[in-house]
Amino acid sequence: MDADAVRSVGREPHGSSDDPAVLDFSANTNPQVPEGTREVHVESFDDARRYPAEPPREYREAAASYVDCAPEQVVPTPGGLAAIRLAVEVTLSPGDDVLLPAPSFGEYGREVRLQGAAPTFVAHDALLDVAPEQYALAVVCNPNNPTGDAYDDGELRAFADRCRASGTPLLVDEAFLGFTDRPSLAGTEGVVVARSLTKLFGLPGIRAGFAVATGDLLDALLAARRTWNLGTSALAVGRHCMAQTAFVEATRERVRTERERMAAAFDDRFAVHPSDAPFLLLDVGERDVAHIVEQVRERGVVVRDATSFRGLDSHVRVAVRLPEENDRLLEALADV
Repeated sequence: MDADAVRSVGREPHGSSDDPAVLDFSANTNPQVPEGTREVHVESFDDARRYPAEPPREYREAAASYVDCAPEQVVPTPGGLAAIRLAVEVTLSPGDDVLLPAPSFGEYGREVRLQGAAPTFVAHDALLDVAPEQYALAVVCNPNNPTGDAYDDGELRAFADRCRASGTPLLVDEAFLGFTDRPSLAGTEGVVVARSLTKLFGLPGIRAGFAVATGDLLDALLAARRTWNLGTSALAVGRHCMAQTAFVEATRERVRTERERMAAAFDDRFAVHPSDAPFLLLDVGERDVAHIVEQVRERGVVVRDATSFRGLDSHVRVAVRLPEENDRLLEALADV
């Protein structure tokens, strides 16, 4: 991290509300958790009296099975954002140029600037057409946040091939990929995959995730990773959740059917961006976004003001939750 850059880089806005009196559609976390998760968390307390195993072999094995890679390729991290930071730290130097998608997750640009590097923003749906040779790092969000659309697997792998041929590391943020049946790029040479357990398993407060890499990139990530960077409870809960294949399949089906239902309901009032993710991006047109956000909050619902994303000035983003909760959102937005 560049000492001079740190003092000039601000924070990025995010969704989520800690107000228990409202129904939160501003954060894209699963409203359900796998059965038995609470019990695993409680039972891990006694083990937390000791330092966790280092490296955490069982967690790496669970992650490897989860994304179909080798356990030794897994680098445990406290959440997906920590995996992103680690990848950025080991690949960038001050003055480097980095290829980033827009609109997309605002933390990419922040992490790049913290290293003293310079982000170059390209439309997320045109990024795979860019020649990567001039960049020290390229970043892809799949599915993209906040638009929700996923890249074609063949096109993404072809871009990874071009990055590898040019010596440009590719960072693929797969925070929402678990909501789809698309394959991960985990284990692909020249690629760092960042995975989060926050979204799919509904556990934003238990910081658990991992990176996957090979070769020199893997060696750098393992060397830079902090010892004991995941607590005992996060390791135990993460292992448990990543093994819950039936929960994952049920979640994917619920999100798909509810997303289609919501998109159809919104279609006569807003421009709805096609989505493969557990959220929808709505273009509200000439309506005032801030007014809409405030209006629905008065009705007990929180939506994400998406104007904080680069290039968006008339959008809100809404999560896909449980059917009865989604009905409340549809009602809250019915006459705005």
